[in-house]
Amino acid sequence: MKLAAGILLLAVTAASPEIRYFRYERPVLNAPQRPAQTCLVLDAGTFAHAAPRLADLRLYHESAETPYVIRLAAPEQVTEKPIVPLNLGQHGGQTVFDAAMPEANYSDLQLAVTAHDFIATVAVSGSQTQTSSANTKLGSFTIFDLTRQKLGRSTVLHLPESDFRYLHFRIVGPISPDNITGLSVERLPAHQPRYQPVAESSHIMQKGRSSVVELTVSAHVPVDRIAFTPRAEPVNFSRDVSITVAPISQSPPTDAAEPAQPVTLFGNLLRVHSVQDGHRIDAERLAIDAREADFGTPAKWTITIDNGDDVPLMPESVRLEMLERTLCFEAADEARYTLFYGDPALTAPHYDYATLFAPKTDASQTAAGPEIRNPEYQSRPDERPFTEKHPALLWAVLIVVIALLGGIALQSAKRATQTPH
Repeated sequence: MKLAAGILLLAVTAASPEIRYFRYERPVLNAPQRPAQTCLVLDAGTFAHAAPRLADLRLYHESAETPYVIRLAAPEQVTEKPIVPLNLGQHGGQTVFDAAMPEANYSDLQLAVTAHDFIATVAVSGSQTQTSSANTKLGSFTIFDLTRQKLGRSTVLHLPESDFRYLHFRIVGPISPDNITGLSVERLPAHQPRYQPVAESSHIMQKGRSSVVELTVSAHVPVDRIAFTPRAEPVNFSRDVSITVAPISQSPPTDAAEPAQPVTLFGNLLRVHSVQDGHRIDAERLAIDAREADFGTPAKWTITIDNGDDVPLMPESVRLEMLERTLCFEAADEARYTLFYGDPALTAPHYDYATLFAPKTDASQTAAGPEIRNPEYQSRPDERPFTEKHPALLWAVLIVVIALLGGIALQSAKRATQTPH
């Protein structure tokens, strides 16, 4: 019994990084001439050959591991509470209202409008007090609902960067006070998101009433956005889009693991540049956000544009993109650094440097060179516990132990029944 317990309690030791166990390496180019915070952009190729979420990525200066941090080029998402219109009513046949704005800069505003099939103009001005007569004009903006014309709907006001405490709205068009239920604000991010290409295709197929494009993405490569480059015609369109992401299996499925299921996403493409009822309308939405789908295998992306009865929309190209990931570290002067990856036995590193990281505006910018095979590469020895290497032997030992204990118990029971009282 002690033998069985000892086998069951064997410890599992985490793998440690060693240069000889990495399959791939990439030199870091143009080392700074002085010690400085240094950053480089990671491309899709690194993700394709690294472990999921770059868990095995390591940076070395000669044979010493160098701490780093990976930054995502996504702006901080700020969720604003809906803003309630103030003094909502009519004046001179126009719908008017005020709004108390949050402190700090803001840009786009989204009006909550319950009306349908309309075109209206919204004049916006700002002031620091609600009753001030010295208002600053911020512009006039067109909002519309052209659903019947299959040209979509937009109630977004693209204001210039503003910090007025109060905004004043005057709507010219078929919008009554009852149609305005509120508004929300989108604050300006500290920086706009930057994207890196993952895959691109200009081969658009027409299948019935749909335009279809197919792309393949390597395993573990994130996809955060789908960008479309439309042709000049048709000028105006609003088309629903469905995206199916299906894993490409590289080995026969086993009974122990269920095969990954396809993921389906939806979006809408919109472009309207026209004059209707004296209103100039300019609206575009030519990208669709995509959540990352990582199956651990390559994946096939099938993007289908529903054309309905309209002229087929055949984009010049469709591009899958990922948010830019930047690796930053503290570089010594003129030191040579190398990225290593391709050791799935490793787990993600945890550095104090990442926890305490403070970006610098004068950080040195560099790049990673071409990927090559690590000339020192050798297969990592099987460091799994004995029980994982030989599970059948463990069961055999347990069966033998149970059989022995059962035999001992049976003999004891027989002797007990044969003992005279």
